[in-house]
Amino acid sequence: MRNAPGTSTPAIRVMQSFGPPRPTTNPYIHMLDAALAETPGVEHLRFDRRQALLGRYDALQLHWPELLLRGSTPSRTLARRAFATALRLRLSVTRVALIHTLHNVRPHADASRWERGYLAWLDRRVDHRILLNEQTALPAGAASTLIPHGHYRAWFASVPAVPPTPGLLSFVGLVRPYKGVEDLLEAFASTASTHPELRLRIAGSPSSAAIEREVRARAATDARVEVDFRYLPEEEFANAVMGSSGVVLPYRFMHNSGSALAALSLGRPVLVPRTEVNEALSREVGPGWVSTFDGALAGADLERFAASAAQPPSAPPDLSGRDWDRVGAAHREAFQQAIARRSRRSRP
Repeated sequence: MRNAPGTSTPAIRVMQSFGPPRPTTNPYIHMLDAALAETPGVEHLRFDRRQALLGRYDALQLHWPELLLRGSTPSRTLARRAFATALRLRLSVTRVALIHTLHNVRPHADASRWERGYLAWLDRRVDHRILLNEQTALPAGAASTLIPHGHYRAWFASVPAVPPTPGLLSFVGLVRPYKGVEDLLEAFASTASTHPELRLRIAGSPSSAAIEREVRARAATDARVEVDFRYLPEEEFANAVMGSSGVVLPYRFMHNSGSALAALSLGRPVLVPRTEVNEALSREVGPGWVSTFDGALAGADLERFAASAAQPPSAPPDLSGRDWDRVGAAHREAFQQAIARRSRRSRP
């Protein structure tokens, strides 16, 4: 264990549930990985299965823990379940502190009975939770730290600016059932007679062949709709966002949204469902940047948003509370609290 710079106090060893970030890895993970690597007093360990079972570390931080349980094939899923069972044993008999960053209040995909049981055990075993917003509900007595999701301004800083295309609305990002792209296409179709000048672009990789077929079929009925079904590298993602006058995120369920923060970081207004989290985001960034809709997305919502996005605010959205230079130190404090809590729980 190395010492914290400038002190004789050993740095705390914290393993993440992610390995070395790849080009397709969520940018949040890239930026967190870099922030933790530069944080004094923390020895940042990327995930390694052998070290997770046999190595020495003080804490394990989980992101989307359901991903640890699933493989791309049945045999890989079985292997991951075997590893998860061994990890459960390790966590049951050692003083390793467990931290969970609550990106979502529930898994994106339906969990099997085995997964639900394992995730419920993990939830009971967690010592400390990191919240990305104040509205996340917690079990009674749960210890937590609020560390808002950082912005993407530095992440996209090297991408040249692209002017917005008047009347072009976009959905950009992974296309998954809960994101409501089908609802967006239905609502947009209803604007054909009143606003034939509007255009809509769907850009991103679909999560399944079934949703790709459905979205393509719906888009084919409206010549104003453009579909680009592929994974977008970061520069192309940024260009797709900046080339739009506004970004529509018609999620059927939204708690935290990196896509909304990415669009705001790139200076484009967003349309999102009305939730406590999104209303708080609207107050945070300033008027004119976050528009909301109630219930099912309707054509009237898109028409109002298009009119608003055509005249965006002159001042950029205020994202000063989400600077990444604060994130590493805040995580270190959360890790320390988790380790102390686990130590108290483990005493006879």
